[in-house]
Amino acid sequence: MRISSSEGSARSRRSRTEAKLGYFGLIASMAFACASIVSSGDATANTSENIAGTQRVYGAIPPDQIEHISTSDRIKSVAASGSMMAIWETLEHGERVECLDCIPVIEPLLYDANPRTREIAAWWLRRRIFGVFGKGQVYERTVRTLESDTDPVRRMYAANALGEFLALPGIDACAAALERDSDPTVRAAAASALGRLNDTGNGALAKALSDVDSRVKLAALRSASRLNAFTDVSAVARLSGDGDPIVRRNAAELIGHLRAPEGVDSLLALAKDPDANVRNAACHSLGALHDQRARGVLEDLANNDPNTLVRDQARIALRRL
Repeated sequence: MRISSSEGSARSRRSRTEAKLGYFGLIASMAFACASIVSSGDATANTSENIAGTQRVYGAIPPDQIEHISTSDRIKSVAASGSMMAIWETLEHGERVECLDCIPVIEPLLYDANPRTREIAAWWLRRRIFGVFGKGQVYERTVRTLESDTDPVRRMYAANALGEFLALPGIDACAAALERDSDPTVRAAAASALGRLNDTGNGALAKALSDVDSRVKLAALRSASRLNAFTDVSAVARLSGDGDPIVRRNAAELIGHLRAPEGVDSLLALAKDPDANVRNAACHSLGALHDQRARGVLEDLANNDPNTLVRDQARIALRRL
């Protein structure tokens, strides 16, 4: 799997730009929440009016194609259903429903066993500025869970939630967990959350590349590939000698993604790796860097490598030099 591949299509109804907004997205949600409370005296949407209005605007649109706005009662009842699809649909359709009583019902879903349920719960909660962001409220409890809960699974889920909340305080909490947590699954979740938060964690992401666990290194590599602020090529280059071929392959891909000429020597070494997937990734990145020092190695691979894909990739890279 390439580290530059897109996330799943599950977020298609939500703007991908939210991942880049960070704190400004939080401010926007605060303004929206305030406006909703001031302008609306009834938190429960009128479903029939919503359908009628949509049909007037769009004509004879089939009813099953019209988004039904969830009611407060529906939001509170669906959490206990255990159905990911029902929860996802209800919360997504309830994006604009202001319901303070719904918050304590949805908060436990941040720790649900289904990752899709956790994701949509965090997405819905981050739009509820009142009762979520503030001392003693959902956000602070999530940070405390990551910092001190005795259950590593709950700490891991808390890191996931902080990444989805897209708010600045989560950066320090995830960076601390990435550097100090004793459980590798928690550290990996914290590394992924930093990528979602669009931040290197003040160097924590680069330090994670020397973690003893491959899962943490892979999560850090994938997050680093999404961040313009990540520039520690030397930390990536050191992974050319890692014992895990998947880590080596992702490191090769990241060097090419960063367009980092200082990583050419590592790529030349990776081009001779015993794993064909690693050699293939190294060839691709060498072509992206357009460095003539790679010509001899690429010519040898193009003519002599036992793997057809590597030979083809080496020929493509040669044309890019």
